[in-house]
Amino acid sequence: MEINIAKIAARQDGVITLIQLRHEVPARHRQRKLIEGGGLVRVAPGVYAINGSPDTYRRRLRSGLLSLGHDCWVSYEAAAQLHELDRSRSDIVEFTVPRGRSVQCQPFTVHTSDRIPAIDRVEVDGLRCLSATRTVIDLAHARRSTARIEAAIDSAVRKGLSAPHTIATRLETLRGQGRWGCRLIERLVVDSGGHSPLERRFLQICREAGLGRPLTQAIHRKGQRHIARVDFLFAAEGVVIEVSGQHGHSSPTERRRDAQRRNELQDLGRRVYEYTYADVTESPGMVQRTLLQRLRDKNG
Repeated sequence: MEINIAKIAARQDGVITLIQLRHEVPARHRQRKLIEGGGLVRVAPGVYAINGSPDTYRRRLRSGLLSLGHDCWVSYEAAAQLHELDRSRSDIVEFTVPRGRSVQCQPFTVHTSDRIPAIDRVEVDGLRCLSATRTVIDLAHARRSTARIEAAIDSAVRKGLSAPHTIATRLETLRGQGRWGCRLIERLVVDSGGHSPLERRFLQICREAGLGRPLTQAIHRKGQRHIARVDFLFAAEGVVIEVSGQHGHSSPTERRRDAQRRNELQDLGRRVYEYTYADVTESPGMVQRTLLQRLRDKNG
C-alpha cells in the first residue's frame, strides 16, 4: 500500500476518495493495481476503504460525507446517534443534501431539503452534522413514534444541545403547510428536559397545576465539593423534589448514601421531598395537592 494513501485514509476513518487516490498515484496502472488487486475496496461512489480496515459506524458516516461532497450532512437517526440522543441507533446511516442536487445511487439513505441554513449545521467529532434541534424536528417529520420523539427532545435539552424555546422557535421557521410532526413537537416540548418518562410526567403534573417550571437536574455544591444533582428544584421556595423509579434504592449502601445526600441538601437550606413511581403515575392529584402545599409553606 502506498504510504501517502495509508496516511490519508488513517485521517479519514480508513477511507480515501478517488480524487485523492488519483492525486497521490497519478499513474493509471498503479491505480488499477490498488483497486483490482484488492488493496482498496469500493464502499461508496468515488470512495474506497483500505482493505482490512474495520467497517465501523464512523467509517460509514465518513464514506457518505466524502461521497456526497461538501454540501451534505449527517442527519435524522444518524445525527441522533452522533449527538448521543436517547434511543438512537447505530445501524442507520442517513444524510441530507440540498433539494435538486443530483445524487448517485448510494448504499445509504439520502434525504433532500430546500432549507438547510447555517443555524442547522454543526460539526460533531469531526463530522458534518445537522444540529440536535433540527434532528428532533426531522425525526418528527419522519413519523417516528411519540416515545422516540420524547426521548430525543428530553435528551437534547438535558445535554444542553437545545432548549424548549429553541426547538419551538426553530419549528416555527421550518413549519410548512402539511409538514407532519409540528403539532406533535409542540405538544411534547412543553414538558421536556427530564431524565426519564417519569420526570416528564412530573413536569406535566406541575404544568397542569399551574406551577412554574422547576429547574431540572440542578447541581448543588458546597464550596468546590459536589453534593448532589437533584431531579427538580423550585429555587424561590428552596424545595427539592426527587422522583423514584419502580425499583428505587434498596440495598443498605444505597439507602445510607441517599440519607447522607438528603442531609447535606438540608444543610444547604433545601427542603427535600420524594414522590414514588406510583405517586406520579397513579395519583397525580395527590402529587399536585401536596406539592402546592409544600411550595406555599416556606417554613417547612
